[in-house]
Amino acid sequence: MKKFEGKIALITGGNSGIGYATAKELIAEGATVIITGRRKEAVEKAALELNAIAMVADQSDVVAIKGLAERVGHRFGKLDIMLVNAGITKSALIEATSEELFDEVMNVNFKGAFFTLSNFIPLLNNNASVILLSSSSAHISPRTASVYAASKSALNTLMKIAALELADRKIRVNAVSPGPVSTEIMQKIGLNDNLEQLMLNSIPLQRFGTANEVAKLICYVASQDAAFITGSEFLIDGGQSA
Repeated sequence: MKKFEGKIALITGGNSGIGYATAKELIAEGATVIITGRRKEAVEKAALELNAIAMVADQSDVVAIKGLAERVGHRFGKLDIMLVNAGITKSALIEATSEELFDEVMNVNFKGAFFTLSNFIPLLNNNASVILLSSSSAHISPRTASVYAASKSALNTLMKIAALELADRKIRVNAVSPGPVSTEIMQKIGLNDNLEQLMLNSIPLQRFGTANEVAKLICYVASQDAAFITGSEFLIDGGQSA
């Protein structure tokens, strides 16, 4: 029997990168996986490739999150696994950070994640597993990443409190915090040769991680192999935060 046979999983931001890789791993192990994202065409294309279920939803929009929860509840009833993965990366010096940039990052990375968790708690089966995708940036305090790093630090605090609040239902809540990973988000932040070398120099293992490596860790945390783990953060950053 496959590890996730008969399990229903939801992955926000599942059409690319770590979300996509995790969906692929879960499906290979027997799970039925719902992936979400803002871009209809991208979500539907990814779902077709993965043999997943596509649902379009913007994690920065609380109304959209509530609508997503209603759709998932109507179609599937309950969830066994939830990966709150959708997020954005934008950076600026503190003195140059606009209110618009602040709100954009926080609305997706923290507010959106908070209300995704909040709205899906009633749909979680007892013994379900929730994983919040955080970041090593919450620990290493990188220059120009004040808002992004703060959003991930807030996510880690949310994870610990949710683990306590949901423990009586045996729902486990944990965080996985990748360091630099080779995904399309690297191109979006304008990674040039100098920046790439600077980042590599900050990683003791001298390479970027892969989405598949992070996905395998997420699947471990989601599985019964990690049944006694809750309220924990798992760093996967090549030693960067050390």
